Parts: sequence; C-alpha cells; structure tokens
Amino acid sequence: MATIFQGVGAATAFSASNSFDSQKLHLPSRRSLSERKASIFVVRSDARVNQARNGGARRAESLISTAVATKPDSSAASTSSKPGHELLLFEALREGLEEEMDRDPSVCVMGEDVGHYGGSYKVTKDLAQKYGDLRVLDTPIAENSFTGMGIGAAMTGLRPVVEGMNMGFLLLAFNQISNNCGMLHYTSGGQFKIPIVIRGPGGVGRQLGAEHSQRLESYFQSIPGIQMVACSTPYNAKGLMKAAIRSENPVILFEHVLLYNLKERIPDEEYVLSLEEAEMVRPGEHVTILTYSRMRYHVMQAAKTLVNRGYDPEVIDIRSLKPFDLYTIGNSVKKTHRVLIVEECMRTGGIGASLTAAINENFNDYLDAPVVCLSSQDVPTPYASTLEDWTVVQPAQIVTAVEQLCQ
Repeated sequence: MATIFQGVGAATAFSASNSFDSQKLHLPSRRSLSERKASIFVVRSDARVNQARNGGARRAESLISTAVATKPDSSAASTSSKPGHELLLFEALREGLEEEMDRDPSVCVMGEDVGHYGGSYKVTKDLAQKYGDLRVLDTPIAENSFTGMGIGAAMTGLRPVVEGMNMGFLLLAFNQISNNCGMLHYTSGGQFKIPIVIRGPGGVGRQLGAEHSQRLESYFQSIPGIQMVACSTPYNAKGLMKAAIRSENPVILFEHVLLYNLKERIPDEEYVLSLEEAEMVRPGEHVTILTYSRMRYHVMQAAKTLVNRGYDPEVIDIRSLKPFDLYTIGNSVKKTHRVLIVEECMRTGGIGASLTAAINENFNDYLDAPVVCLSSQDVPTPYASTLEDWTVVQPAQIVTAVEQLCQ
C-alpha cells in the first residue's frame, strides 16, 4: 500500500525526455471525487447521455459523460436523423460476429460461459441457440487449454473467435499466444495459417481490483506475427470484429469494460473496417493528440476545454495498435508539429512508448517540441475508487499537457 501511495503522489505523467513541469499536472481533488452522485450512464458516442439515478450503483463515470467534440465533425454529429439502427457497443460486437457466422460456416466461438449464458458481457447472447453447441463452445476454466485448442482449430481451416472472460486471464495462455499463435505460420514455412481472433474485456473498470484491471496490449505488442486493434465506438467495434474474423492473421481485439454500454447509430448495410487504419476523430491545427479505447473520451472532454481556451487540437484514435498507421499519424505530425499521446496502458513498455519511438524515428524533423506521453502510473490498480482515478490519466492533465506543449 505504501508503494501505491508513493506512485499515486508522484504524478509522473510526462516522459523523462521532455522539459515540462510535471508538478503542474493537477489531479482531481479528493472533494470533487467524493461528491460524485451514484448514477448509471448510457453514453452515446455522439456525446448524448442517458442518466438514471441508482443508489446502489458504485459511482458515476463523470469523466466520460461530458466527452464531446467541440469542433463539428462527422464522428460527433447528431445521429438522430441518420439511417441505420442504434446499438450498444456489446450489441454491435455481437451483430458483427453473428453476421460472420451466417456468412462463413467455418467461424466458431469458444470460451468460458460463451454458450447458453451468452458471455460475461453478453457479446454471444443467443448464439448457442442459433448455431448449436459445437459452433458456440462452452469451455472449462482453462485459458491455456481452450486458447491452444482454438489455435489448433485455426490450423485445420476453421476461424475460431476465442473469448477471454477478462483479458487478465489470458496471461495463463501467454505461451500459446506467443509461441504458437504468432509464430506457427513462420515456423511451418507457410504451411499453416492461423486465422484466429482473441478478444475480451480489459482496462480499468470501476473498482475491479488490480488483477481485473489489466491492460495487456503492452504484453502482446512484442509478439511477432500478431495484429492488435482496439475498438472505441459501436461503429468501429462491429467493423473491426468483422475484419478480424476475415483476416488470415491472428488478431487480438481489445475491448474496454467501461465502453460496452456506449450507444451509437450504425449503418444497416454491411461494412468492414481496415485493421491497419487510424480514425480522424477531430481535425485541428495546433497539436496532434493520439489515443485509443476509453481514453478517446477523456481526450474529447479535454478538447472542449482546450477549444474554449483558444487551442485547436487534432484528435486521432489510432485503433490499430500493431502495426501503427504511420501514414495518418505522419500527415498529422507534419501539419501540427506537436504530439501528445494519451493512453490507459502502463507507462513502462506501453503502446505510448512504442509510438513515441516510431514518431521520433520517422518524423523527428517535423517536430517543434519533444513528444509527450501521458500514461497510467506504474502501480497495481488500487481498489479504492479515489486512488483508482489517480492512477489513470484525467482530462485536466491532458489540458495542462497541451498548454505546456504549445508554449
């Protein structure tokens, strides 16, 4: 516990390579955190919030509720008049998975409670009744076994979707993912393809404790042969799910536990997104902010304040964690000449560290200031809600970082 307090109090939000004053990064006060009302939010990706009072709710996620884009753009436009249908993010994942199972009989699902229970977050709800127990296979609590079984099934021509009930549990299958999933295509001399999708919830939730708040993208990014993507809206969740299933490569799809109830109107027509493209969330001129997953909404909340103070940030959801879309990122860097990376991943060896290195190697001549990276602190995620918030990047820190970066 002493280690946690020491790490939380340090406010180590900036990388050591820059000259900014990290002491100016003000964390939320204890008073402001304790005064939160207990509520349940259904957050729309167009920034509209449905709120219901609930005295039994753990606490409101106020950081996301006002996450809006100040500058008009397609991602923030009202969806009420658009054609299509509204879905929550977990429903969009399910719809994408169901469409692919209808299209291709080789697609199957396996994992703990994915069958008649419908998955821990209902992504596979009712699929067992529709496709049967062989295509939607409930497994024992043995991640190493059923992940290995999924890899073997992919070698024989199936397209398995393996669900980890929580991303932290997939550490038990790290050997299968690293030594088999990522390498078999190469070590077999191209005789085998491994078209497998490994997906599940992760990230810092609401008082889930350290073991259930893992961000494993930093663990998996170094494995050769694996692609990684992170969804952040119902639209890209469905499109990335379909693309991952159709890919001939093993793909890890990261879903954030706090985004499953995000609502958005998506097209009725079929669509598939690229696994290697970033999304321009908000065009701007003064600074490039690169982010992904839940931090997209913290950044957009900060963007509202920044615009009111005269700044024009460009926000990019990188989506593809491996490989990076250096074309989109590079064009933005050449325009703004300043880069801020905001991630929920851990500071040491995280996605932000790899992205910083890639930008410095490829676009150093276009930078007018060092790349700044805001990451979660290198401490186990505390259970206490106040401490939990202090370990993760908050919108106020993003505002301060941009102000210092643009000086």
